[in-house]
Amino acid sequence: MMENSILKEYHAVAAKRALLIIVFVLLTVTVAILSCAVGTHTSFFDAYQIILDHLLGAEYPLRSPEWWNDFYIFDGILPCVVMSIIAGAGLALGGTVMQSMMGNPLADPYTTGISSGACLGAVSALIVGFSFSSIAGEYGIISSSFVCALIPAIVVILITKYVNSSPSTMILVGTAISYFFNAVVTLLMISTDSDTLHSAFLWQIGSVSGSTWSDIPVMFLTVLIASILVQLVSNKLNIMALGDNSAKSLGLDVGKFRVICLILLSVLTAAIISYTGIIGFIGLISPHLARFLIGGDNKFVVPLSMAVGAFTLVFADALSRSLLSYTEIPVGVVMSFIGAPVFLYMVMRQKSDKEVF
Repeated sequence: MMENSILKEYHAVAAKRALLIIVFVLLTVTVAILSCAVGTHTSFFDAYQIILDHLLGAEYPLRSPEWWNDFYIFDGILPCVVMSIIAGAGLALGGTVMQSMMGNPLADPYTTGISSGACLGAVSALIVGFSFSSIAGEYGIISSSFVCALIPAIVVILITKYVNSSPSTMILVGTAISYFFNAVVTLLMISTDSDTLHSAFLWQIGSVSGSTWSDIPVMFLTVLIASILVQLVSNKLNIMALGDNSAKSLGLDVGKFRVICLILLSVLTAAIISYTGIIGFIGLISPHLARFLIGGDNKFVVPLSMAVGAFTLVFADALSRSLLSYTEIPVGVVMSFIGAPVFLYMVMRQKSDKEVF
């Protein structure tokens, strides 16, 4: 009888957690459609109908009002919205894994210096002569930032292999690499022309504007595969969150598992920021909010964190296009305005409740 009662209670809790995930997914879809209506003369329901009609194969007379609305929403805005959803979910996934793997609530996908490596790659490509104005130049910048983003992770793995793979060592090595790469980036930026400096600065802020459907497949497949793999090892992440000694006593090869997670995180994060630039706070606050809502079981924290991250970034993207009518604020700026106070509130709330952060 007691086992049945415990089982029923577990299923009830699991159902509530699943419902919460569904709620955030529906909120994300709602805000995504609303975001498509921002800046147009269409309403929420009109935007929904335009997207639905396009998916069902509707065709309009060339350059008619209906044709322009369809073109503007489906080819202009919707790729940016979808990019926001994928990037938000992916960065939140990376933050969840990094915090569990490191046992550090302040860890995020950029902890090991991946962002500084990607920044060096993008700035180097811009200085060489690549430009966002051409397809070849855009993919040259993306490829360069992706490759350079992997360098810090490789260095961290090699150094910790010969020293030790403790979280503190990885964080310290990552911090040192970040300072070094940032110094190189600064040196390159002060020695270049104003146009290149402007492009490099905008890339560092983080933005999804100008995204096209061709930008999405690589990022989507990377996030999808990473999310499946992380979900499969969610129980091991729960064990890692207990600390290295407890994890080892339960038979987990902590060092090997941490290296595998770091490789996965490096590819995941590099695949995202090489397209979007550096967007902060998503990977930091989304896992915290997910754990605050449903507890620490990564089996549920992983999908909820991804849903929260997707919702947060698509909401920030909608704000970035609606706050000012004459220009679009980079989503990275809006995300910082949202993320900083939310994170401070969560810290103060947990400290006031005397919870371990």
